[in-house]
Amino acid sequence: TVLCFQWSDGVVLPVEVKVELSLLEKEREVDGLSPNGKASPLGDRRPNGAPGHCSDEEAPPPRLYSKPRDYVEATICHVKDLENGQMREVDVGSGRALLIKEHGEFSAIAHKCPHYGAPLVKGVLSKGHIRCPWHGACFNIASGELEDFPGLDSLATFQVRVEKDKVIIRANKQALQAQKRSKPMSRCSAVINSNTGFSHVLIIGSGPAGLVCAETLRQEGFTDRIVMVTADRHPPYDRPKLSKVSLTQSVQDDSFTSCLYIVDDPRHTMSQHVAPDLQVAVVDVKMRAVTFVDGSRMEYRKLFIATGSRPRPMSYQGMDVANVFHLGTPDDANSIARLANNRNAVVVGTSFIGMEVAAALTDKAHSVSIIGIESIPFKKALGEKVGKAIMKLFEANRVKFYMLNEVSEMKGQHGELKEVVLKSGKMLRADVCVIGTGSVPASGFLKQSGIHMDSKGFITVNKAMQTNVEGVFAGGDVVAFPFPQRNNKKVNIPHWQMAHVHGRVAALSMMGKPAEVQTVPYFWSAMFGKSIRYAGYGEGFDDVIIQGDLEELKFVAFYTRGEEVVAVASMNYDPIVSRVAEILGSGKLIRKRDVE
Repeated sequence: TVLCFQWSDGVVLPVEVKVELSLLEKEREVDGLSPNGKASPLGDRRPNGAPGHCSDEEAPPPRLYSKPRDYVEATICHVKDLENGQMREVDVGSGRALLIKEHGEFSAIAHKCPHYGAPLVKGVLSKGHIRCPWHGACFNIASGELEDFPGLDSLATFQVRVEKDKVIIRANKQALQAQKRSKPMSRCSAVINSNTGFSHVLIIGSGPAGLVCAETLRQEGFTDRIVMVTADRHPPYDRPKLSKVSLTQSVQDDSFTSCLYIVDDPRHTMSQHVAPDLQVAVVDVKMRAVTFVDGSRMEYRKLFIATGSRPRPMSYQGMDVANVFHLGTPDDANSIARLANNRNAVVVGTSFIGMEVAAALTDKAHSVSIIGIESIPFKKALGEKVGKAIMKLFEANRVKFYMLNEVSEMKGQHGELKEVVLKSGKMLRADVCVIGTGSVPASGFLKQSGIHMDSKGFITVNKAMQTNVEGVFAGGDVVAFPFPQRNNKKVNIPHWQMAHVHGRVAALSMMGKPAEVQTVPYFWSAMFGKSIRYAGYGEGFDDVIIQGDLEELKFVAFYTRGEEVVAVASMNYDPIVSRVAEILGSGKLIRKRDVE
């Protein structure tokens, strides 16, 4: 007796059935159970539109072919070994899992965050989900689904049962090794032809907002054509790594392969067309068409603008001198690392990117100097006390500061940089210079479009990330959006994590599914092997409450406006920032007196 299947567009279809699938269906029934062995209902959706529990139908098709030898089973502990609210990283034979007990029920999920590999056992468990201790991503503990960003993947989940007061985990070996999983995505049913001048959804920009928008559309069943255009020659990549990690790695042409999200990944290349090196010149909202700098033109039904920001213009003599960079692409990072090797590097500006680049260059450059217009770095963002502590860390690592200063001239020899001249008259030897003096929204091409922008050039959007023009959405660093924690005041929050949220909300809105931004902004920075974590929206804070030891760089700083805590930052104090994010995300207030 033979059972035949046909594989069509990622779906297993029965062609001819001659036997009753009693054993196979029993296996599927077990896989569909919740961790405590009870039938798992479909859960609610999280505020940002991320799904809760997934049904068995949403599971990847390969599980149908799983055989007993593909699984490993292990007795982990006694039911009383874990109290409610406790987590434990456990060995399941061919890999590790995170065992969780909440409300008397057990669940087991992957033990590492799929974003950067943080140990989730050190995260924050609350009300059916776990928040990553490093960057704040949230996952449902029953389904493993990603509920809040950053990141693209969900967690693998494993079966848990209790027999004679013993907790037993049964896990697929492949899932144990992979730890993460991607949500299935629909394929495009339209004819993919790069010469076709029409796109159902046109995405301008290949940052996290654009990428998550495209992924969400496919995850939600959208099958029409999606085209992503970008002025970058690279496909979407993990941009935070440019200044934090990759400058200290190899500078070969493939040194950023680990940063790339969609290179040679069929789940993306089969779903949408990515057009690199294509810059937008004009958007005509009446004709629903975009004209590019090269003269080509594309019509759309829905448009998502996620062009991010561009470097803030800076005026000085010697604008044509070579080896002066604004870090924006892997090519820039590779050039900076190569030119700084055993030579003199100068960083202009004390933004997070500038400071991260300076920290990354100390291991390879002969000297590193930082020029800043304020007296202390990060004073506006983190406060004077935290800024001073970080400044001391840099000085202890051979970085020289020239604060309360500006650049007057870039002096070159044979066209290449040799000196940076300050307005104070000081001359700094320099073979490479990185300018990190902030950014402005990359929205200049929209000036005559009719799409509304504020006085600073940010595109204004509503809760659904829609502009004043029907069918036109925007997200990421280029927008000002209504922020619930400030009574829906329109703000710009240029965080990597926030751009992910914008992309998802915009995609759901395009499909007519109600969604809005309800997340806690989360930011991180890495310097000299130490990480600063930050959650909330602290603009306009009027006081800072410090706990811990600033000298030892083990502290937590609470930023307050009036009597309310609006943000928190920490170093070597995990998972306090994720814990505060969890409280703020639940809608609760933290008051000054609570902290004190």
